[in-house]
Amino acid sequence: MRAAVVTDLIGPDGVVVREVPTPTPGPAQVLIDVEYAGISFPDVLQTRGEYQVRPELPFTPGWEISGVVRAASGSFRAGERVAAMPFGGGVAESVAVDTSYVFPLPESVSSDAAAALPLNYLTAHFALVRRANLQRGETVLVQGAGGGVGSASCNMAAALGAKVIAVVSSTEKANVAEAAGAHHVVLADGFLAKVRELTAGRGVDVVVDPVGGERFTDSLRSLAREGRLLVVGFTGGQIPTAKTSRLLLTNTTVIGAGTRELWNHEPEMPRRQWDDLLPLLKSGALKPVIGQQFSLEQTSTAIRTIEGRLAAGKVLVRVR
Repeated sequence: MRAAVVTDLIGPDGVVVREVPTPTPGPAQVLIDVEYAGISFPDVLQTRGEYQVRPELPFTPGWEISGVVRAASGSFRAGERVAAMPFGGGVAESVAVDTSYVFPLPESVSSDAAAALPLNYLTAHFALVRRANLQRGETVLVQGAGGGVGSASCNMAAALGAKVIAVVSSTEKANVAEAAGAHHVVLADGFLAKVRELTAGRGVDVVVDPVGGERFTDSLRSLAREGRLLVVGFTGGQIPTAKTSRLLLTNTTVIGAGTRELWNHEPEMPRRQWDDLLPLLKSGALKPVIGQQFSLEQTSTAIRTIEGRLAAGKVLVRVR
């Protein structure tokens, strides 16, 4: 089969397409013929050897996919449409995935949208529901709202009944945030003043921050009293620090939201989360915003798009 393969840890330029053996699924795995693979920030980091999980060279990127079951296991059957999280190996014509990370699809969900769901939407669900305990009617500020995690967080928060303020870096990304359900969209430059204006000086209840870097301090300042800031990632490239005196004075909380780390300890959790999402998927309340789509041969360009923070919506590789 054909697959994208990282041959050298030099970034996207180290990715080539070559013939590799078709994987043999284990006893608790499903073999899936891949239709679309989602590209995410961990793919970028792994092509440079900068992620905490460092596969041995050569390896295939791709943390989330959609496709059709070829070899079944557990409750799945051959020919069934699914979404899945292989956590690597997804940008290939076939991939074997643990059954804990394979999810049934409603007929109404297209294959391209399905590839945008597992990693980003389960992350947003975990962050907002389990970590922040988001309540209907609260106000959520989403940083990096034009990207995959950000747009998923806008969509998820709006579907859960929150008011959503999106922060983006360009007009093109503003369109993505609006399509994802944001009620207000502001540019990153000077966002704090605009947020205060939109909330009549009160601030927001929850901040979703997959960016970090220079925005972090003003994200903290945008919180209302007893607000919660969710640390989801650091696509801005810098890991920020917080003065804990501010947390004390405003009774605010900084919360880590690392899904993979918890899923490793609770492998049954992703399927429970997916079951929570199914009614929202069937109703159309959750609908990923798809950005650029690339061919398998263009995988390096797809990863470069994420690395350069040029993504507007979810970046996909079309495998079939």
